[in-house]
Amino acid sequence: MAATVNLSSTPSNPISKLPSFSLNSPQKPSFSLFPNSSSFPCKPFSHSLKSQFITSSKNPISDLFPPNKSGPEGDIVSSFSDDDDKPREECGVVGIFGDPEASRLCYLALHALQHRGQEGAGIVAVNNNVLQTVTGVGLVSEVFNESKLDQLSGEMAIGHVRYSTAGSSMLKNVQPFVAGYRFGSVGVAHNGNLVNYRALRAMLEDNGSIFNTSSDTEVVLHLIAISKARPFLLRIVDACEKLEGAYSMVFVTGDKLVAVRDPYGFRPLVMGRRSNGAVVFASETCALDLIEATYEREVYPGEVLVVDKKDGVQSLCLMLHPEPKQCIFEHIYFALPNSLVFGRSVYESRRVFGDILATESPVDCDVVIAVPDSGVVAALGYAAKAGVPFQQGLIRSHYVGRTFIEPSQKIRDFGVKLKLSPVRGVLEGKRVVVVDDSIVRGTTSSKIVRLIKEAGAKEIHMRIASPPIIGSCYYGVDTPSAEELISNRMSVEEIRKFIGCDSLAFLPFDSLKKMLSTDSPKFCYACFSGKYPVMPREAKAKGVGDSMDDGLNAPLVSIDGHWIKGPPNFDLEKEIDPLYQQSKI
Repeated sequence: MAATVNLSSTPSNPISKLPSFSLNSPQKPSFSLFPNSSSFPCKPFSHSLKSQFITSSKNPISDLFPPNKSGPEGDIVSSFSDDDDKPREECGVVGIFGDPEASRLCYLALHALQHRGQEGAGIVAVNNNVLQTVTGVGLVSEVFNESKLDQLSGEMAIGHVRYSTAGSSMLKNVQPFVAGYRFGSVGVAHNGNLVNYRALRAMLEDNGSIFNTSSDTEVVLHLIAISKARPFLLRIVDACEKLEGAYSMVFVTGDKLVAVRDPYGFRPLVMGRRSNGAVVFASETCALDLIEATYEREVYPGEVLVVDKKDGVQSLCLMLHPEPKQCIFEHIYFALPNSLVFGRSVYESRRVFGDILATESPVDCDVVIAVPDSGVVAALGYAAKAGVPFQQGLIRSHYVGRTFIEPSQKIRDFGVKLKLSPVRGVLEGKRVVVVDDSIVRGTTSSKIVRLIKEAGAKEIHMRIASPPIIGSCYYGVDTPSAEELISNRMSVEEIRKFIGCDSLAFLPFDSLKKMLSTDSPKFCYACFSGKYPVMPREAKAKGVGDSMDDGLNAPLVSIDGHWIKGPPNFDLEKEIDPLYQQSKI
């Protein structure tokens, strides 16, 4: 077994940035290793954000999904409530190597990533080559306390925050997962979704594997265990070669921390360093900021980074990969405004979105307000460009959980009123522009418009800082089926009437791509265009009972937005082939 990592006591051997590294393996002769970032085929993304856009006011609604036609998912049950009508990021991950307070720093970093998952959290720490785990259902502050963190000693740790797409959370599905195999133990935390999960699971079960969870992440551990590659690094590479879809993962063993990002780079993953030399990986830079780690760069799409005491940081290209397809919704909604994601400032992106809306869809108004919190920065951009004051017309309660007790007498819009309160002094008698980040099913937007009307607004003009959403996501985001997406079923004018506002405008798709400039081809727009970079081969399951649960370890739960076989005679490829023929991605 490897020796315990103790970088703080060995200052003469600091973690190097990217030392020269060679690996001669007859099993994997095609891998390329990169001693420095300049030789890596994926160039670092530009940190500058160019405020370029075109002036077309067209709001395109794709006709790729005709009304009453099923999308790729088929007929499924949505997990969305009427009062929680937003896409949801499913996970956030963090990994720390070389700090005596690794688990506590991991705990703080998970706090910073809490917006990426609120239903489960966990940390795995390594002490004397032993992987120690604490996981639980709930917020980070509810899962961990002083005594639990005292159990997680060591200088290496990984952590995870989780969101389950439907039903009750199951403790056994909370990551990080830890498994033992013939050469030791390995822990993993995963952000993303595998589109070939069911096929891989069926293959593994046919060969005798036994699964304890309904998460696609467990497949990765089984693939590592059955791999014949040596050393451990190549086991990870061997496993990842079989995966399709989105994955940003951190692994931990007795002496190594490993970060992996899928070849398309769907989900973000960054690397930073603390002043004592400790290496940190996280889903967003806001986690680095909280624990005083300096951002260095992204983990490149298709890259494996291995950190250990002996060799420092080693960089390995996972496989030949196409042009990156990073999730544009990270900049629209998921990430915190103070984060740098895909090399771009999230705050600046959202400010420019509002700027574009004010330029291309202007309207006479007295005040600009936001649907908090994700619409605030775009609203500031709109107000500044339009020369109209921005005010807080809606106040968000931060003390409302996802479940609450309803009164016996039905109160209209009860859930929305718990979360958002209109400010009559700001709204009464005013022509109001309301800026929100997106419209998914339209149910919440209609209730917000009604609240503002009841507060006395004279006119209500909705401005949406994203293009219309017409397709479900298959890469780690919880979205309804295509049939439930209002922009897939209605024109902009029909949506306006449904919501009840005086005017409605979306961020034009062409303007979004123009703003991204030369980086535009590097983003995934499947939810706006229906063009999927990686074709899903299995139907997406939401709100479906977990038939694999044995009833002993945890209550019944959904399959976590992962994958099941489609209904009889359901041809997924045929359903989305017209999209594929148009995209040719």
